[in-house]
Amino acid sequence: MTSLTIKNIPDNLYKKIKQQAKKNRRSINNEVIYMIERSIDQPPVDKAEFLADVRALRKQLNVYLTDETVDRAINEGRP
Repeated sequence: MTSLTIKNIPDNLYKKIKQQAKKNRRSINNEVIYMIERSIDQPPVDKAEFLADVRALRKQLNVYLTDETVDRAINEGRP
């Protein structure tokens, strides 16, 4: 089996991986392998289907945001 060395992992990322490994009762090495496999094995997203799902959900929730609504929310409470 091939080995891989990863350098300069940020401390906070390493801590998160370590916590996740402990939670899943895996070694850190096995947790990283699992994470890589999951990310690589994801099927590609069909953009048109994704957007159709988003539009259907927005319609179901009956939430419509206009540029004016977003601008008002951003500027709310600003001097």
